Amino acid sequence: MSLSLFDLTGRTALITGSSRGLGRAFAEGLAGAGARVILNGQDKDRLDDAATEMRAAGHDVQTLAFDVADETAIVAAFDRLDAEGIEVDILMNNAGIQFRRPMLELDSADWRRVIEINLTSAFIIGREAAKRMAPRGRGKIINIGSLTSELARATVAPYTVAKGGIKMLTKAMAAEWGEKGIQANAIGPGYMITDMNKALLENVDFDAWVKARTPMRRWGLPEELAGTAIYLASDASNYVSGQIIYADGGMISVL
Repeated sequence: MSLSLFDLTGRTALITGSSRGLGRAFAEGLAGAGARVILNGQDKDRLDDAATEMRAAGHDVQTLAFDVADETAIVAAFDRLDAEGIEVDILMNNAGIQFRRPMLELDSADWRRVIEINLTSAFIIGREAAKRMAPRGRGKIINIGSLTSELARATVAPYTVAKGGIKMLTKAMAAEWGEKGIQANAIGPGYMITDMNKALLENVDFDAWVKARTPMRRWGLPEELAGTAIYLASDASNYVSGQIIYADGGMISVL
């Protein structure tokens, strides 16, 4: 009985930004728990390659290419799913970018670009998913936050503001959509080994700082987030909503 709570068989999950990195790890985790997954990204070739690899591993995978910063494209993508009779039971708002620059040198266009992709997209995609989930009386929305949902770091102001916004957007979704049977939660990854963090991983001083600052004394692996995603996507978390779970090796809990 307890293991069945985590079974995602028969459910469909849309994961944005999932052709590689954390999104790909989330997709593989949910697929491994039985879900049909819809991979999203802008690069169709990369999406097709990821889907081919996942199908070879026995997973049920589809692709849906659209730009998360394009509201018209988002609405059209959900209309296409409707036309194909595909119901999204689980949404993971994972797509995001990083832009490092001191605020005194930061252009407003770059500020807006990070906010649009990392925060506004989660609202728009979440809204479109919830419109379909609400009449069915069930749904799971999982937004991807960050350590910067709680703590600031110099030179990444727009990312920090966006991820702080993700924390509160998650609570707003929980507040408005809970009575409709939708649970909205977030995951806050710590420092993970991904392409986005390549420059940081290769910086000897920063690598040493991460390991010294993290109680587990190491960076996280993308696949180590899968269990949290499965929990939040499954019946095991049916009375959990508005929360952000930090998977960070203990970093945010210590001075």
